[in-house]
Amino acid sequence: HPGESPASFVCQGLIDFLVSSHPVARVLRDHVIFMVVPMLNPDGVYLGNYRCSLMGFDLNRHWQDPSSWAHPTLHAVKQLIVKMSKDSRVSLDFYIDVHAHSTMMNGFMYGNIFEEEERVQRQAVFPRLLCHNAPDFSLSNTSFNRDVVKAGTGRRFLGGLLDDTSYCYTLEVSFYSYLAAGSSVPIPYTEETYMKLGRNVARTFLDYYRLNSLLEEKPLSHPILHLIQKVVSHPVLVGPEQAVGRSEGQVLKFDFNCYSCNMNGWVAKQSKNERLLSRLGGL
Repeated sequence: HPGESPASFVCQGLIDFLVSSHPVARVLRDHVIFMVVPMLNPDGVYLGNYRCSLMGFDLNRHWQDPSSWAHPTLHAVKQLIVKMSKDSRVSLDFYIDVHAHSTMMNGFMYGNIFEEEERVQRQAVFPRLLCHNAPDFSLSNTSFNRDVVKAGTGRRFLGGLLDDTSYCYTLEVSFYSYLAAGSSVPIPYTEETYMKLGRNVARTFLDYYRLNSLLEEKPLSHPILHLIQKVVSHPVLVGPEQAVGRSEGQVLKFDFNCYSCNMNGWVAKQSKNERLLSRLGGL
């Protein structure tokens, strides 16, 4: 959908992170294959359409039987996915379609409904992990459905086509703002926070595939390191902008974006970090 430009920033954040030199990105590239289609409707984008292609089609309603003439990009991607699903050498674990939402807040996901309870529970794992990694992702807004009107979407069609080892989602992100946990004040999205959601989506695959143990525990290099080391011992980088360490039997998590620099040095911007830094004697 050409008008849903926030989705492009999420995708850019995902791609930029995956090709970066970050330790998490290197581990992911070594163990997981990502196939990214950054734009399924280039002609609609070029023309400035809101939802449709040059031919006037909403491409996300034609996954069941796309035409090589009327929906060439959709037809090609569907053929590729079907080919991979039939290749015994390929384990096709995820299909994620990224969109932007005009009424709801935060990032969230749509998934499918299945008869098998175990499959339903397994499908809920990735959104739960993403909620842990992304402060703007809402698990309460995430839902699973089989609406008839959505039958032609990629998420619904491929969810029925692929076997029970594949998980198909629509990742939505608000056009406007998000609510952080425990807050009732909306925070406007920016290009950077959209891209950060993309980075956090990538980071979540590390947790899903349990690849955390492959990260090298290197000392952090960041201006707030001296503060963190006063609270925890041996802090370890666990994400693009996050570190964890243990103190008095508890694991503490630090988000670098929760700090800003002023004349007095590095200080906390958000309440959760202020509580942690209160143990530093008021810094």
